[in-house]
Amino acid sequence: MHTILQHQVWIAFAVTFLAGLATVIGGALVLFFKQPSYRVLSFGLAFSAGAMVYVSLTEILNKSIQSFSQAFDAKYGFALGTFAFLFGVILVLLLDRFVPNPHETIEQQSSEDIDQRQLMRTGLLTLFAITAHNLPEGLATFFATLESPTLGAPLAVAIAIHNIPEGVAIALPVYMATGRKDLALGASFVSALAEPLGAALGYFILAPFMSFSVYGAVFGVIGGVMVFLALDELLPTAKRYAKGHETVYGLVTGMASLAISLVIFKFVS
Repeated sequence: MHTILQHQVWIAFAVTFLAGLATVIGGALVLFFKQPSYRVLSFGLAFSAGAMVYVSLTEILNKSIQSFSQAFDAKYGFALGTFAFLFGVILVLLLDRFVPNPHETIEQQSSEDIDQRQLMRTGLLTLFAITAHNLPEGLATFFATLESPTLGAPLAVAIAIHNIPEGVAIALPVYMATGRKDLALGASFVSALAEPLGAALGYFILAPFMSFSVYGAVFGVIGGVMVFLALDELLPTAKRYAKGHETVYGLVTGMASLAISLVIFKFVS
């Protein structure tokens, strides 16, 4: 019995790790960019912003509400999920308040006069938010797979699809700021490790304390953080380096890609 349980644990860890590696696939896309392109940067950041906003409002926030509803009832679940989401927005708003943001100086420059510090800051903030988002995703994937591989595998596929544009969101600004593809790929790899780390934390530390309420709070806060980051960091930076309509095209394409992937997932799961 112990051997079977241990085998299931390793399978759950492997599935979670593979889902996280999809972030590296997104980051690896920058290897195909032979030289920096402002239009690609603008489209890529807007694409990621659209994907992050869509998945936050349609999936992550709903997971928060559903988890709270399991712990209480539907009305309280909706209220608590909404408040957790708003708390996430306020949390990153306060963080943004205390982290110097050179927007004013950038607005006076043309897109060719790239402010490397701003791009690096955008990349690092994106890395921070997505890594934080990947922790509970890894936790959810791990426990779902541990309970039933047939339940965990489709969830892992959906999360892997989500992670590809997230890898692009992390790697692009880092590459544009430094010109180094290894650093861009490394940043996406750091974020990818968050999912197996979340699984490990869940298995070794958090498992005795996890509850529907904790899941609801974590997903709600992370959803708010991601929406604020997309609207305050990714979209303004994308717009700044756009030459035409790259920002709106990227935004709509990002939302559509996530929407279609979720529709496909619903039909095949």
